[in-house]
Amino acid sequence: MYVCIAMEALDQLLMACHCQSINLFVESFLKMVAKLLESEKPNLQILGTNSFVKFANIEEDTPSYHRSYDFFVSRFSEMCHSSHDDLDIRTKIRMSGIKGLQGVVRKTVNDELQANIWDPQHMDKIVPSLLFNLQHVEESESRSPSPLQATEKEKESPTELAERCLRELLGRAAYGNIKNAIKPVLIHLDNHSLWEPKIFATCCFRIIMYSIQPQHSHLVIQQLLGHLDANSKSAATVRAGIVEVLSEAAVIAASGSVGPTVLEVFNTLLRQLRLSIDYALTGSYDCGASVSTKIIKEHEERMFQEAVIKTIGSFASTLPTYQQSEVMVFIMNKVPLPSTQQSIEAGKAGENRNRLTQIMLLKSLLQVSVGFQCSNMLTALPSVFLDRLLSAALMEDAEIRLFVLEILISFIDRHGNRQKFSTISTISDISVLKLKVDKCSRQDTVFMKKHGQQLYRHIYLICKEESNVQAHYEALYSMLMLISIELANEEVMVDLIRLVLAVQEIAQINEDNLTAYNRCALFALGAAYLNLISQLTTVPTFCQHIHEVIQMRQKEAPYLLPEDVFVERPRLSKSLDRLGPEVFFWQSKISEVLGGSGYNSDRLSTPYVPQLTDEDRLSKRKSIGETISLQVEVESRNSPEREQRAPAEEITYETLKKAIVDSVAVEEQERERRRQVVEKFQKAPFEEIAAHCGARATLLQSKLNQIFEITIRPPPSPSGTITAAYGQPQNHSIPVYEMKFPDLCVY
Repeated sequence: MYVCIAMEALDQLLMACHCQSINLFVESFLKMVAKLLESEKPNLQILGTNSFVKFANIEEDTPSYHRSYDFFVSRFSEMCHSSHDDLDIRTKIRMSGIKGLQGVVRKTVNDELQANIWDPQHMDKIVPSLLFNLQHVEESESRSPSPLQATEKEKESPTELAERCLRELLGRAAYGNIKNAIKPVLIHLDNHSLWEPKIFATCCFRIIMYSIQPQHSHLVIQQLLGHLDANSKSAATVRAGIVEVLSEAAVIAASGSVGPTVLEVFNTLLRQLRLSIDYALTGSYDCGASVSTKIIKEHEERMFQEAVIKTIGSFASTLPTYQQSEVMVFIMNKVPLPSTQQSIEAGKAGENRNRLTQIMLLKSLLQVSVGFQCSNMLTALPSVFLDRLLSAALMEDAEIRLFVLEILISFIDRHGNRQKFSTISTISDISVLKLKVDKCSRQDTVFMKKHGQQLYRHIYLICKEESNVQAHYEALYSMLMLISIELANEEVMVDLIRLVLAVQEIAQINEDNLTAYNRCALFALGAAYLNLISQLTTVPTFCQHIHEVIQMRQKEAPYLLPEDVFVERPRLSKSLDRLGPEVFFWQSKISEVLGGSGYNSDRLSTPYVPQLTDEDRLSKRKSIGETISLQVEVESRNSPEREQRAPAEEITYETLKKAIVDSVAVEEQERERRRQVVEKFQKAPFEEIAAHCGARATLLQSKLNQIFEITIRPPPSPSGTITAAYGQPQNHSIPVYEMKFPDLCVY
């Protein structure tokens, strides 16, 4: 009773003091408060805390250099951890401790001349005390009175008060103090194993990210990344918790989350991804040790890897477009490819590591590309990036090829049409898809002129892979349609039709010994694409031809249509070599109908043949004979014999009818001729092939010599020309020193 009266008197004296004289009284006042806090009686502790809070709310004009708050920080922190047997008293003591810490922060945080509350010795006590109360939601909350009966103060719990105090503390943190404020949070989460459920850790960093000043967000991210590196040999669940907290923090911080060291953030995450792959393969956190000191669970490492990939996507989504492009090039350069000078590990273990690394990095790239929006394809897909990405498309691993296709699709699809082509079908009315189509821009035209043939070639080569499954054909179909919608002008449309007809020929001739499913899938893919593209071009005769072939297939060969192939149980046929000409799309017919509507009929009538490069060695399926035969085939197609035209004849009805009927037979003859060329180069003796190529080289050299003689002439002579034996003027070469120049030209 006497203590309460005395403290009330002290409080009133304190409030009555003028600013100039308050320092003379404060030392005595704080000694009295310290005596109360040292008491073992909860009521006196609470009384002393309330007096200190009143003092903390007084603004002082002149600082006190010798005043110390070390005792109060320690004592209030101890009160925050009270374990009193009585639940109500324990709650009151903890709330008093939190209020006391709040008072210390308010009194010292803005005064640089007083005790520095941001020192690690103080932060290591204040922050864990607040977190301790945040994580312990007391049972008393369930027994508290209803909101209508409780007053505003009664409704407040230690958890709510601790959160408010933590927000206030972090909101006052300057640039140089962020590290000291965040480090105790990380240590507390480590010591109490709070990363694994990750709920509390996520809650803490959500509070932190919303409380600190936005320009300091990247400092928190850097602290978390450093902590992830420090825990690189911890359990996968712990690392996954840290990474998921990183992901949440990045989303909240938005553009300020990465800061100046953009690539360093992604380098750290990719390094952790690679370490996780090594852990899963070796079963040890120490790659050099033969026996693991900890049991590594592969499924937990897989969960960690998925968390890292998700976090990479979260970070990338906060970046501007130009930085996203840099990040994608950076990730792509980390992918180990045989075509580069990057180290490729040998042996079975090395192959597994390379494969897993490739898949995980491509998954990360896909995660970044999904949120990437860029109207200029030249910016979105620079040459250095596109070349490496397409190199991965030629690898034998089916999963890698699928990732490459998905990445390309995410870049090309700028209007959200991807899902409308998720199912391959031959719909009769394209308007039901409600496609968003814009006119092809100038930048898109330039991009296709630069990279179009490269894209077509890789699509063609992917179609020839025997390990393709339904997902690959769906991705190929989506890619073809999206190129047609997003990037196609008239020239690109013609090239795509030629490409699809060449894909049909792959299945028809079957030089690569594809399975029945692969061949039927390619036929179905061509039918679905030509069905939609004919409706996009709105050329009635083209639509009619495609529709007639599809109808014929429905009657005679339904296993060549997507509705019978791309289902759970495909209905296939083994007699694909005995199909009639009426179930195929003929290049001559398409060239004829589109040529009449203004399309380039000469280009349409030329079969598509990809230009093979050194890159094809990645697929490990191209022999030297096949490469030479394709080159010779191109030469023979462009040879002078083919250029010869039949003599002009009178055009009559019978002539036209005969030309239409004979076009099918001509294509069959052309195909047979090509087969003979390929067979010759595969089976003929080397000497015969060498002699053939040598003769062509000699012919080429003679033609070049003729061209040089025509184009390269000696310089004109000032003395005029002389007449050759055939009566034609001929330039006569005279040495410069013998030339006679007019007087006006000499000085």
